[in-house]
Amino acid sequence: MGFFTRVPSVGPAQAADRLRNREAIVVDVRQPHEWKAGRIHGALHVPLSTLSARIGGMPRDRTLITVCRSGHRSAIAARALRRAGYEVENLSGGMTRWKREGLPLDPRNGRVL
Repeated sequence: MGFFTRVPSVGPAQAADRLRNREAIVVDVRQPHEWKAGRIHGALHVPLSTLSARIGGMPRDRTLITVCRSGHRSAIAARALRRAGYEVENLSGGMTRWKREGLPLDPRNGRVL
């Protein structure tokens, strides 16, 4: 598998259902200031720049759903995680789409940068 490893995507509503059912874990690869502004409740914060150092420590008992602001950085992370043997999906449209579809942010008054 090379750089262009295919990773499935998942929409926000389906991702939210999978999170509620504890079938998946969100891996948020945004920068710390983006993370602090607003995130998906329960997400793991692993900035893309630190992913390679932390890749072996990601949970393997559930599907990982990668997320960033728009879906670009998280797609890079998803491919790296897939190459490392993880079951992974990329959140289509990222946090921007999550918020646009009215799904909750943590904190409750959070915003997407």
